[in-house]
Amino acid sequence: MTPQPNPEVGAAVKAADRAHVFHSWSAQELIDPLAVAGAEGSYFWDYDGNRYLDFTSGLVYTNIGYQHPKVVAAIQEQAAHLTTFAPAFAVEARSEAARLIAERTPGDLDKIFFTNGGADAVEHAVRMARLHTGRPKVMSAYRSYHGGTQQAVNITGDPRRWASDSAAAGVVRFWAPFLYRSRFYAETEEQECARALEHLETTIAFEGPSTVAAIILETVPGTAGIMIPPAGYLAGVREICDKYGIVFILDEVMAGFGRTGEWFAADLFDVTPDLMTFAKGVNSGYVPLGGVAISGAIAQTFAKRPYPGGLTYSGHPLACAAAVATINVMAEEGVVENAARLGSEVVGPALRELAERHPSIGEVRGVGMFWALELVKNRETREPLVPYNAAGEANAPMAAFGSAAKAGGIWPFVNMNRTHVVPPCNVTEAELKEGLAALDAALAVADGYVE
Repeated sequence: MTPQPNPEVGAAVKAADRAHVFHSWSAQELIDPLAVAGAEGSYFWDYDGNRYLDFTSGLVYTNIGYQHPKVVAAIQEQAAHLTTFAPAFAVEARSEAARLIAERTPGDLDKIFFTNGGADAVEHAVRMARLHTGRPKVMSAYRSYHGGTQQAVNITGDPRRWASDSAAAGVVRFWAPFLYRSRFYAETEEQECARALEHLETTIAFEGPSTVAAIILETVPGTAGIMIPPAGYLAGVREICDKYGIVFILDEVMAGFGRTGEWFAADLFDVTPDLMTFAKGVNSGYVPLGGVAISGAIAQTFAKRPYPGGLTYSGHPLACAAAVATINVMAEEGVVENAARLGSEVVGPALRELAERHPSIGEVRGVGMFWALELVKNRETREPLVPYNAAGEANAPMAAFGSAAKAGGIWPFVNMNRTHVVPPCNVTEAELKEGLAALDAALAVADGYVE
């Protein structure tokens, strides 16, 4: 679709937004949100006719791009048939969505509890783990993000937690492996893995294994920097959980449904958790939906004991119809395979080639359509391009880089000293090359801050 400029409408949309919309994670008077006129496939555009290749996939959820006609049609058909119904009833769209998800989850994660998004999926997974074990504590990693609700944000391991950290949420944090910025003085992935597992088990020992209900990890951390865990790490965590009777929760809210070139990132590591959270890509974000995939053992806990939790819109028919259509589209159109192929054949090689020419790139890492560039001031010292949790003038280098990317026609996902390359999983090779060329030009701006 060719964008048709309509600046007067855009100005009205912007004025109403600024007058009445309260934006998340923002100082309200310091933001300038773009007024979006439309979107299709891998692109969106504003009211001035500027078109952007979306290298963010919304918030890493439009895994099949914007306005896929089959999913739009499914939502319309469901709305004409049954717009909504309470979660205590069996509804066709809900049942079919659960069946399709359970077919793709690893191991015996065959029961699906639907939520409205990822954060409440994490909330309920943690509640299930505590009730199943009768234990109070949850262990989570630094460099993690699990959502913005009260429990989920307290489990989170990045600065978005700080303002809401109650210090009474029963959360214990530990360092997960990340060789580029190792906390274990490791020199190889093998050392990083072994030392991270030793650190985790030691932390459990000093906390008291009988007090720990669950360990929660993003299978591949997302906004924290797309740090692919080393071989053997997640299997090692699985063994530790089994040893101490701890519930293992994998958060696949961002990594699931094709993002890593597999239906779930857990498949990359041949590991099955006890609980797995999902959202975002389950229906490409067309209608809010999330959930928890539950193992047989935990499901049995609530076979004759009521689970004390629920949501008014759990398994909403419109959202579930969108999920059914999305999953079927992904299977029919080879979207997961496309993400895997283009990740290994196009994105990975191109980003590594950029790293050879741009001194601001400290490390390239990723898989599928899930990549990050670590930006640095100095490759030798690995000093980040901007300080941890930088804002204002301290964040100027990243702000300049982001502005250059937008001017070049891509909408970047920048977070702290990283830029992520996370386009839709059904992006074409031509679109990718267009975006990577724009990224190349924008990195020249980041290079200007290298010491």
